[in-house]
Amino acid sequence: MAEIAPLADPLNGHCLCRKVTIELSRPKPLVDVCHCEMCRRWGGSFFGGIGGESFSIEGQSEITVFRSSEWAERAFCSICGSNLYFHFLPAKTQSFLVGLFDLPEDFKIEQQIFYDEKPGWYDLAQRTPCKTGAEIIAEAEAAGFTFD
Repeated sequence: MAEIAPLADPLNGHCLCRKVTIELSRPKPLVDVCHCEMCRRWGGSFFGGIGGESFSIEGQSEITVFRSSEWAERAFCSICGSNLYFHFLPAKTQSFLVGLFDLPEDFKIEQQIFYDEKPGWYDLAQRTPCKTGAEIIAEAEAAGFTFD
């Protein structure tokens, strides 16, 4: 596998209207893709997310947060409607939409999750590990997270 070029640190991004800006420190150099039904309904297609060691957000007053399940929240800009992040409550982690950031053209996918829920009308060209929803939930439970 080719070496992954480091990303800018910090990595800066913003919503469509630029009222919300995000700064990711030590960003993860790969994207995670989720094909679950909730992500598809939220964004119209799969969710591509990126995280970092830490982050800061400017424009908090413009963010609306929606509790999409007992264990997750999704946020969007209340001005332009841009989806911003998925917050996994048990781990207290945010995964930001990759489209908020200017990323290198050769940016790679690390894994695709909830692959068993992917519709047949799209396929991603990169060959990556693909995990079912049951596999992802089992991994999270093995790490000590509970889903009520």
